[in-house]
Amino acid sequence: MDSFITIRFKRKTAKRFQKFSKTHFKTHSEAMEAMLDFFFYNEISPKEKLGPTGRTMEAKLLKRINAVIAIIRDIEKTQTKPTVAMLQSLFKIDEPKKKPLMLEKKFTEEKKQVRFREKHNSNNQL
Repeated sequence: MDSFITIRFKRKTAKRFQKFSKTHFKTHSEAMEAMLDFFFYNEISPKEKLGPTGRTMEAKLLKRINAVIAIIRDIEKTQTKPTVAMLQSLFKIDEPKKKPLMLEKKFTEEKKQVRFREKHNSNNQL
């Protein structure tokens, strides 16, 4: 079994470390080893900032996505839809208008209506 050594921390820092250690590791030693390994393997210092956090990056990304969506909608309204409408009108096939067929007129006997008829007078008969 490994031997232990005492390290002095401020009470507030020690309580904070104990709380962190209990939630993520079995022992305080494992927690300290994991933190030291993290900084060693990633070659970073605990004093330097890593850059924007996940929340700020997500917020910026969502703003950019909303901007891209707005641009695409504008393109649809001003370019795509009118162009599609023009192309559809060009390729739209209308049914030809039904015109009466022109047939050769044959002489047909039509009943001609008599416009004037003689008036028969029964008195003037001889």
